[in-house]
Amino acid sequence: MKKLGIILLCIFGSLSAQSQDSIQPDTTKVWTKKGNFSLLFNQSNFNNWAAGGENNLSGNLGINYDFNYKKKDITWDNKIIASYGLVKTKNSPFEKKTDDRLELNSLFGKKAEGLWYYSAILNFKTQIAKGYVYGKDLNGAEIRTETTNFLSPGYIIFGPGMLWKKRDNLKFNLAPITSKITIVNPNFTVPNKGYFGVEEGKSTRYELGFYASGYYKFNLMANVSLENIFGVYSNYLDKPENVDLDYQINVVMKINRYLSTNLSMQAIYDDNAFQGFQTRQVFGLAVNFGF
Repeated sequence: MKKLGIILLCIFGSLSAQSQDSIQPDTTKVWTKKGNFSLLFNQSNFNNWAAGGENNLSGNLGINYDFNYKKKDITWDNKIIASYGLVKTKNSPFEKKTDDRLELNSLFGKKAEGLWYYSAILNFKTQIAKGYVYGKDLNGAEIRTETTNFLSPGYIIFGPGMLWKKRDNLKFNLAPITSKITIVNPNFTVPNKGYFGVEEGKSTRYELGFYASGYYKFNLMANVSLENIFGVYSNYLDKPENVDLDYQINVVMKINRYLSTNLSMQAIYDDNAFQGFQTRQVFGLAVNFGF
């Protein structure tokens, strides 16, 4: 019930704000392309500081790019999201990740009736670089153990469905027969499906289930945009009641053409990866370049 409540909150919370979105599409264009490259930077330095503190240097790079096609009764929406961040502290021998993600969403639709389209969806997710778990050796020195990498895990979701689309910034897709493939490096797998649900010695896991996804972006107020992206998946073949959830929210508070305050939050529930919610939050002053 908690999962269902979160899903409904995401849906109704997005739809309730649609009256605030005044963006109108340009029907004369076949392709609509828009992207943003951002750099978040943070540095702290302490010298004889009585309250204590650790010198650190961190930075995050992010890309959010849309390229959408629309002509007559055909619509094809594509989005690329990528981000990567590192922090270096004085007392650690290792640089540590503060963010790492790569995602591609592609949604094709052919007009059915009204705002509904016959659709096909493709979603791909992975990370860019190696991931580690940190600990201490017998001498107290910090050590790290590699646990994840590019395409380990990687997720591919694809299938036919029905799309409800009012405009590029407001759409909802239902795909009742959707395949999900989890890809991992077999060297990481351990007994009893302990590595992202993939069996020992194997490199993939196949699921067939129901997938629902939505996207809504609107202007919360002048110079403040709010982007919602969510997806839910239920596997018919194994514990369909254990619904996977992925909800992202990106807030951009524009200062001027190049500067903004950016807030990115994400919550994931996937019991094959972790028995509980995974959360991610990145906040800071960003230098932006539109393209």
